[in-house]
Amino acid sequence: MLLRRLSLLLALALMGALFYLSHQPTLPTPSLFSGQDKLFHAIVYGILGFLLLGSRTPSVQGYTRAQLRGSILVASLYGVSDEIHQYFVPGRSSDVWDWVADTIGAVIAVSLLWWLSRKRVPATAQ
Repeated sequence: MLLRRLSLLLALALMGALFYLSHQPTLPTPSLFSGQDKLFHAIVYGILGFLLLGSRTPSVQGYTRAQLRGSILVASLYGVSDEIHQYFVPGRSSDVWDWVADTIGAVIAVSLLWWLSRKRVPATAQ
């Protein structure tokens, strides 16, 4: 139960940090390669989705598909709200492809945690 609460607390803290960073007119990030911002979006929203699913109580067979979909939906909707927020911040812009990267990152990370939760179930419980 402590781990689930910690996951929720970390997810909320990450959401707060994302809101703060999105409100900055510019972010000093070195340009390492083309499309790096999409990779960063996918990683960060993957972590968010992972934490959101980790805050849920798994069943005996692992996390349910409803928990999986719910975690992806919350991360994706937060990505949409982040892009809408950036639209109103001077020096920032909205990009639908950032949201796509957010959602893909959440799908990958949440699916991985879901798969791992099902793998840890003893064979007799499946």
